[in-house]
Amino acid sequence: MSINATLFVQAIVFLILVWFTMKFVWPPIAKALDERAQKIADGLAAADRAKSELTAANQRVEKELSQARNDSASRLADAERRAQALIEEAKARATEEGNKIVAAARAEAEQQSIQAREALREQVAALAVKGAEQILRKEVNAGVHADLLNRLKTEL
Repeated sequence: MSINATLFVQAIVFLILVWFTMKFVWPPIAKALDERAQKIADGLAAADRAKSELTAANQRVEKELSQARNDSASRLADAERRAQALIEEAKARATEEGNKIVAAARAEAEQQSIQAREALREQVAALAVKGAEQILRKEVNAGVHADLLNRLKTEL
């Protein structure tokens, strides 16, 4: 064989090999490469989606934390206002009770003062009658002179 025939046969074998490779070998390799590229693209897209979902979740968490802080602050303020109101109410009740006690004490003191004056008037009237009795040296009848003694009590 000559170089030309060998070259021609090798070219034909090479073309058959190329055709065989293009027909039977290359499509599964290309398909595997395409599938791998698709899987990588899907993975990257899923990672991007997960990243955006994470960002959104972080924003929701921050929003809920902020709302929880605001709610707790408002609840604390409400509790503080209620406590202040209860303290004020207790102070008002204590003041009212103190005023009632003072008024009752004043009324009792006034009553005792009136009773003491009455007792003193009776004692003064009795002393006046005794003094008048001793001056006159005769007995004064309290039953007969009750009207006179009552007027004397009111004058004293």
